[in-house]
Amino acid sequence: MELNKHSKRVTQDDSQPAAQAMLHAIGLTRADLQKPFVGIASTGYDGNPCNMHLNGLAADVKSSVKAQDLVGLVFNTIGVSDGISMGTPGMRFSLPSRDIIADSMETVVQAMSYDALITVVGCDKNMPGALMAMLRLNRPSILMYGGTIESGRMEDQKLDIVSAFEAWGQKVAGNISDEKFQTVVEKACPGAGACGGMYTANTMASAIEALGLSLPYNSSNPAVGQAKQNECSALGPAIRNLIELDLKPKDIVTKKALENALTLVTVLGGSTNAVLHFLAIADAAEVEWSLDDFQRISDRTPFLADLKPSGQYLMEDLSNAGGTPAVLKYLLKHGFLHGDCMTVTGKTLAENLAELPAFDPKQDVVRDISNPIKASGHIRILRGNLAEDGCVAKITGKEGLTFVGKARVFDCEQDANNGISMGLVKKGDVVVIRYEGPKGGPGMPEMLKPTAAIMGAGLGKEVALITDGRFSGGTHGFVVGHISPEAQEGGLIALVEDGDEIRIDAESNTIELMIPNEEIQARRAAWKAPALKATNGALYKYAKLVSSASKGCVTDK
Repeated sequence: MELNKHSKRVTQDDSQPAAQAMLHAIGLTRADLQKPFVGIASTGYDGNPCNMHLNGLAADVKSSVKAQDLVGLVFNTIGVSDGISMGTPGMRFSLPSRDIIADSMETVVQAMSYDALITVVGCDKNMPGALMAMLRLNRPSILMYGGTIESGRMEDQKLDIVSAFEAWGQKVAGNISDEKFQTVVEKACPGAGACGGMYTANTMASAIEALGLSLPYNSSNPAVGQAKQNECSALGPAIRNLIELDLKPKDIVTKKALENALTLVTVLGGSTNAVLHFLAIADAAEVEWSLDDFQRISDRTPFLADLKPSGQYLMEDLSNAGGTPAVLKYLLKHGFLHGDCMTVTGKTLAENLAELPAFDPKQDVVRDISNPIKASGHIRILRGNLAEDGCVAKITGKEGLTFVGKARVFDCEQDANNGISMGLVKKGDVVVIRYEGPKGGPGMPEMLKPTAAIMGAGLGKEVALITDGRFSGGTHGFVVGHISPEAQEGGLIALVEDGDEIRIDAESNTIELMIPNEEIQARRAAWKAPALKATNGALYKYAKLVSSASKGCVTDK
C-alpha cells in the first residue's frame, strides 16, 4: 500500500521539478521525497498561557515523527485567548477563530499535499477547529492537547482563572480589598497550560479523548512535566501506525463515538460550549446529530465530577486520581460507553482501557454512580416561546431546577456589566442579554464577566441570566445561553421588556415569556432588525455566513 498517496503528487511527479527543488531547499533529501509527509499544525503563540508552550511541543513531535522515517513539517495557525479577550470587543473574534483555524489547517494540508496531520492545540477554540479540519481532510490524523495549567495559590486557597473573574465581582460588591483582589490576579495563573477547571478547553480535550482522536491520558496530562513529553515521543509511532492502517477520522467519529464523547462531558460537568462545537464536529463528520441528542445523553447520564466551576477540584486533581482513562474505564464498566469504537491507537476504546489502571481508590474527585451530584446531566436543552429552535442551560442542581423572575433587559454585554456594577440587578431578576448571538454580536461572545460578577456579588442563587450569546466553561449559576432564534434574527428575546415575567424550568425543559400572545404580536409589528454591528472585515463575513447556534454556528454550508 502506498503510504505517500497525497505527497507523491509533488514529490514523485517529474512534471513538478520546481516543487521538488523547493523541498530540497528546506533540507529534504532524495530519499526523504519517497517518505510520507506529516503536517504538524501548532496553534502556539506567545500571548496566552494556554498556547505559549505549544511550538516547543510541536518541535518535539517533529523529532518523534522523524524517528519513524517520516517527514514532519511544522506549520502554524492562529489562536484567540478567551480569558484575555473576555468582556472586551475582542471576545467577538473568539468563536469565529474556530472556523479560521479549521479553514487554515484544511488549506495548508490540501495545498501542500500532506499525507497525515498532527494538531498541537491549547485554548478553547483550537480543539474543535482542529478537529473540524481533520474531519474535512479525512487523512490519518491525531489531536494533541497541550495540557492543563497548574493551580495558583493564595495562602491555603487554590486559584485559577475564574478566581480572578469572581474576585472582580467580590471587589465590586465591596467584599474584598483592592490588595487582596490584586493578589488573586497575580497568583491565579502560575505558568503554561490551559485554564485549570472543567472549562471549555479541558471539556473539549476530554471529550476528544473519549471520541478516540487523541492518545490515552492526552486530556488530563498537565502541560508541564514528563507525561506531556512522553506523549510527544509516542506521537511518531502512533501516526506511522495510522498511515499504515489508512485509519482516518471519519472511520473513528461515528454516532456511537459522539455518544461516548458527550457522555463524558455530562459526567464531568463540562462546558455548554461542547454543545455548539459538537454540532459543528458532527456536521464535519457527516454524522446526523442534533440538540435532541444532547438532551437524550443528558437524561440517561449522571453528573459525577466535583470539578470547577461548580465544584471544588481542578483538572490536575483528576490527573492525580487516575486521569481521563480512569473515568472512561469506570463508565465502560458500568455500561455507559460503547467499548467497540475505534481510536487513533488502532485499537478500540475497550482495548485501550483494558491495559490502563482504574481510579485511585482514595480519590473523591469523581463520585460513585450510586451517589451522584445529580442523577441526570447538567446540560439541558430548553424549548419554548423564548427559544423555538432551542437553547442550552447549565443546571448542576445546586442552583435549583426552576426559576421565575422579572426581566432586566440589556442590549449588549457591556450594558449588563455596567448595570451589575451599579447595583441595578436585584434578587429575583432574570438578566436578559441580547443582540450577542452569532450574527448580532457578531461572533456570539461568552458572558463570563457578567456571570462571574453575579457570583462574586453573592447573587448566584438569586438571579438567572439568559442570552443569545454564549457562556464560558467557567460560568456557573442559573444560566441559559444559545437562545435561538437570536435577537438579530427576530427571535422573541428581541421583544422582551423590563418587568416581563420569565419562567425557566429545567425539569420540563421549557423557557417561556409569560405575556399574552396579543402583546407579543403588537411588539413584533413594531420591531425592526438593527443594522449589523460589523460593516466590513472578518466579523462582517462571519455574520453573513454563520448558521444558527442550534446548528453549531457553522460557516461552510
